[in-house]
Amino acid sequence: MLTEQKIKELEVKANNIRKSIIEMLLEAGSGHTAGPLGMADIFTLFYFHILKHDPKNPDWEERDRLVLSNGHICPVLYATMAHAGYFPISELKTLRKFGTRLQGHPHREYLPFVENSSGPLGAGLSQAVGMALAEKIDHGMSADRYIYCFMSDGELDEGNSWEGIMLAGKNRLRNLIAVVDRNNIQIDGFTENIMPLEPLADKWRAFNWHVIEVSGHDFQALNEAIQEAKGVFEKPTVIIAHTIPGKGVREFERDYRWHGKSPNKEEAKIALQELRTLGGKIKSEHE
Repeated sequence: MLTEQKIKELEVKANNIRKSIIEMLLEAGSGHTAGPLGMADIFTLFYFHILKHDPKNPDWEERDRLVLSNGHICPVLYATMAHAGYFPISELKTLRKFGTRLQGHPHREYLPFVENSSGPLGAGLSQAVGMALAEKIDHGMSADRYIYCFMSDGELDEGNSWEGIMLAGKNRLRNLIAVVDRNNIQIDGFTENIMPLEPLADKWRAFNWHVIEVSGHDFQALNEAIQEAKGVFEKPTVIIAHTIPGKGVREFERDYRWHGKSPNKEEAKIALQELRTLGGKIKSEHE
């Protein structure tokens, strides 16, 4: 269970990560805004509470593996890694610059603890399935390392996503936990207008997955979902995390047009002021 003090720390950390996301996108002049802001709480919970990892020893053999399938939301990955101590926070300002380690999509050879290169949507789950299957072959049911795959809902339009889902269900990969960012948007509009996904939970269940639906902004509920997933021994688990795209900045929230664009100077100023105000509110609520 998460204590109230720990939840406060996570809320403050997530807000700081959101501020870093806005700052790095402004500096870059391009990139994705809605998804990174929406996933900040989930990344914060994982890097500062869930994952078995060590920023001082990123190649630690016993680490959990986190596969990011929707690589376009990498600003939140980079910001969280920097705040966790993998590299200096100042390096975030190099996002998308020529020669930077922080490319517009993650490259696994550039940064420690980046398990996969991503960009083409739908490929990440298949990569995670391969890792989980290899772990099962090597260690059988005694494997205590988890493979996590973060995915977008929009990428479930891709047929190869469902091939990975089917293979994982067939092999009963209990050490695989997928987290779907159910923010209901993609670059051209709302998912249910572009290519309807519902009934999404029933589709995963049909492929022999254990399904949990939860708010992607409730640390306690998310943590409980992970613990429930770890208690399932006969099949893989998917957590459908309902998130607000652009979370934390009212002007960006739920607007699909922020899926693939970055804020200009004035928009970033408004966003950062709103996040600073929110940060102060978070601290005062817990005092």
